[in-house]
Amino acid sequence: MRQTISPFRFSVPIFFPLVALFIYGSMTQLNAQSFTEEFSIWPTDLKINGTVIACTGQTVDADAVKIFDRSGGVKKGKFVFLWFDTGLDGNEFKQILDRKEGVQRYGETAESPIELETLTAALADATGVMMFSSQPLIPEAEKLLDQIRDELHHVIDEGGVVGGVGPIVGHFGKVRHQAIHEMSMMLDDLELIPDAIVYGGYLDDEDRNFMFSGLASKPYSVGIGIPANTSIVLKGRKIRVYGKNKATFALMANERTPVRIKQIGEVTGRRTSPYDSMIDLTAWRRDAIERQLPPFPVADPPVPNVEKGTLFIVGGGGLPEDMMKDFVERAGGEDAHLIYIPCSEQDEKPVNDRLINQWESKVKQWESMGVASTTIFHTKDRNKANSDEGFLAPLKGATGIWFGGGRQWNFADSYYGTEAHKLMKEVLARGGVIGGSSAGASIQGDYLARANPVANFDIMAPGYERGLGFITGVAIDQHFSQRGRQKDMTQLADRYPQLLGIGIDETTALIVEGSKAEIVGKGKVFFYNRGLPVVPGEDDFVAVEAGTVYDLAKRELVVDESPSEPEQDACDQ
Repeated sequence: MRQTISPFRFSVPIFFPLVALFIYGSMTQLNAQSFTEEFSIWPTDLKINGTVIACTGQTVDADAVKIFDRSGGVKKGKFVFLWFDTGLDGNEFKQILDRKEGVQRYGETAESPIELETLTAALADATGVMMFSSQPLIPEAEKLLDQIRDELHHVIDEGGVVGGVGPIVGHFGKVRHQAIHEMSMMLDDLELIPDAIVYGGYLDDEDRNFMFSGLASKPYSVGIGIPANTSIVLKGRKIRVYGKNKATFALMANERTPVRIKQIGEVTGRRTSPYDSMIDLTAWRRDAIERQLPPFPVADPPVPNVEKGTLFIVGGGGLPEDMMKDFVERAGGEDAHLIYIPCSEQDEKPVNDRLINQWESKVKQWESMGVASTTIFHTKDRNKANSDEGFLAPLKGATGIWFGGGRQWNFADSYYGTEAHKLMKEVLARGGVIGGSSAGASIQGDYLARANPVANFDIMAPGYERGLGFITGVAIDQHFSQRGRQKDMTQLADRYPQLLGIGIDETTALIVEGSKAEIVGKGKVFFYNRGLPVVPGEDDFVAVEAGTVYDLAKRELVVDESPSEPEQDACDQ
């Protein structure tokens, strides 16, 4: 059932996009509010609306079958079963389908081709499609797949499920890697799994070189190797594995970053790490892109300096006393036009009462303070954030923006490189105020710390290292002492010594104007400066309490040098 795999090696030069070179080439000469981020480089299709199931071998894991049922398969009665040869005996999906009523069955063989019009009519109504092949597809079958590509995508777009068993899963990626007579070919395919090259019947020892020859040709792609009798399930943007074997995920190396290989298996118990059982496909796609761009962060970033306006950077766990009052006053008081940007994975504003109340509590607080206007600003549609004039309008007159807490990668998904991002920077550039707590703190730096969509245990996350950059040259982490994150920032500072690492305790904040950061609140702020030597056995940071000012550009405490009152002479008393 395995695809034909050849040891043939294939490589091509990796070229940086010219636009990226232009954008990033002079980064060190720009201030924080210059807009150099590029919209078109990054994916706009952050997830699929439905479910894709890819199975290899005759044995299909029972959990994959259950997922198929729950995701819009045979239980809903609008199901199409499509096979491309007669080798179906013993397959679990066939056994289930044979017992179901109302399943529309279509077989495509050289002797008995399917009538295309009949099949497309059935697919137009389907909530689930399962395709089966026990052998590589013949040319006629490949042509049929191409002809129903739009219908298969429609099923997924409507929230349904599309599955495949056998060599047909090699057609599920954006391109198919095929070896014929020692020639390596990359052919456009179904792209049910975005930006992927899928290798069915994958054996790591035998097929790794072949996979990387394909990735060398298509370096923006994610290689996915599915071994025999194993299933992967893509739902939304997360991929899980079912069966006894592990699936392999891979990215191509470049001149500064080695190949990236990860094997994940099914969940075996409560202690199974999410990093060992789940892949966020969007993060891997973004990492594939990142590997084709000039290095980030840049080797010599601009010194941290907010030339105009003010930043409020809060470590989570509540605000320091009177901070929101200070924020509103600096944004204009009664003349303030304030925007609240929640951190959410939901596509649009939620219908859930609890979330609505949570989002609205911030604007109600502002309204009670008598501000001129308030707006809740949220989308996960990057195109909307880039070109919807009605949606963008509040940013054009805003005097203050507050970013909420959550998982900071959501902010990067929604706004990085968009027109909305540009308008946010313009709020600061015209003297406005930007603030945020927890995730809303980390997103303010140009380096985005702790942004892995799978889990937030690691401080560096390939594919999600770019923040919104309201202040350059820094990486910001939060909930710092409360969650014991000192060693995490040590790792980041060692990896990127050009950055100033900043860890902020809960109920503690930095108020930044120019290069000066005032510490306020109940806890401390930790500064990691790799411009100074690290002494073994001693702290590699400076911990600063409230009431202190730190110069972010000079990377040192600001000493109060105001003259003391002179002592009076006896004759003056």
